[in-house]
Amino acid sequence: MSERAGEQASLVEEHVAVQARLRAVTDAIEEIGKHSDEQGVCEDLARFLCRHGFDAAAVDVRPEDGPGRLRAAVAGDPKLVDLADPADEAAEPLVYADMAPGGIPVQVVAAPLESQGRAIGHVRAVSARADPLGEHATATVRDAARLAAVHLGHARRLAATERTAFHLQQALVAEPGRPHPNLEVAGRYLPVGARTLVGGDWFESVRLHFGRSLLVVGDVMGHGLDAAVDMNAYRTALRDVASTDLPPHRVLRQLDSVVADDGGLRPATCLLVQVDPARGSATFASAGHLPPAVFSADGSAELVQLPVGPPLGTGVGGYEPVTRALAPADTLVLFTDGLVERRGEDIDVSLARLSSLRVHPASGPEELVEEVLQRLDAHHAEDDVAVLAARIRERPATP
Repeated sequence: MSERAGEQASLVEEHVAVQARLRAVTDAIEEIGKHSDEQGVCEDLARFLCRHGFDAAAVDVRPEDGPGRLRAAVAGDPKLVDLADPADEAAEPLVYADMAPGGIPVQVVAAPLESQGRAIGHVRAVSARADPLGEHATATVRDAARLAAVHLGHARRLAATERTAFHLQQALVAEPGRPHPNLEVAGRYLPVGARTLVGGDWFESVRLHFGRSLLVVGDVMGHGLDAAVDMNAYRTALRDVASTDLPPHRVLRQLDSVVADDGGLRPATCLLVQVDPARGSATFASAGHLPPAVFSADGSAELVQLPVGPPLGTGVGGYEPVTRALAPADTLVLFTDGLVERRGEDIDVSLARLSSLRVHPASGPEELVEEVLQRLDAHHAEDDVAVLAARIRERPATP
């Protein structure tokens, strides 16, 4: 072969190698980072390497809050991945030979995962083929590791933001105000899915004169930080209005007027219940909200029938009160629509599912809330869920 022909052949080989690497990089961009969570990114990386010339791949990550490393993902033949890894601290990919279980000679490419100059894990790709690994295989692992590390950094920052937002939401709604000691209360808030930060669901309890308490549950339309900000504004306004000790329907009327005059808040539904333990009664008023349920001493449930006025923020008003007896053995449950609503299902069917529940007769508010959440599969709901349960505390018998 002439020198010129040799140069041409070399150029052709180099061109083929560049084209192969470009195809691998394009595939990596399409296949790695489809998921926004850390586990998903690691699984994308391992599967990508097994689809591009390797027989197995393993991804380990370093915990954010401690030493050591955790196996995050495995793809391909699991017998090939538990090999010694001298490249754990390597700054660049390293190819080395090893012996797999059963005496199978293998070649391993190990590469670090670095984000913002910090090692957050590493990946190993294993080949059990006889042909030696070339530069293309090493470049494929290096490029995929760099891309995955970027997505891992984003996933960790997103997870940190979500944790902060969730703690903010919990601080806003997880602890209702202080009702009178003659009332036992329990509340829970569950955000929808893993990607939701905060929402507009909330609950509250306000201490009133003469041993009474006002129970509140509301739902601002929409999700995200704006809905949470509006939710807090509603909560603050309600506390101010409720301090005037008006009956529930007049509290809603005043609150609707305040919100309508503001003009900057999203509409919201709201349910108020004024509980009077001394009289054994509860007075309800609803602004576009679903009715509450009362669980009796035998564990059966009954929906409270009450007229429903327009949501808050319309300025229309038109709220009416309903009063019914509330025995010390009864547990009142207020909730947002995420607890019962299911996509494509009529709301009457959804409410019937709740009213057909029969809980343990001895359940207190805390236990009842947990049981209702479990029985209605609220942890997989399609919307945020807020639940507030209350029961009149029985006075000890006087000797």
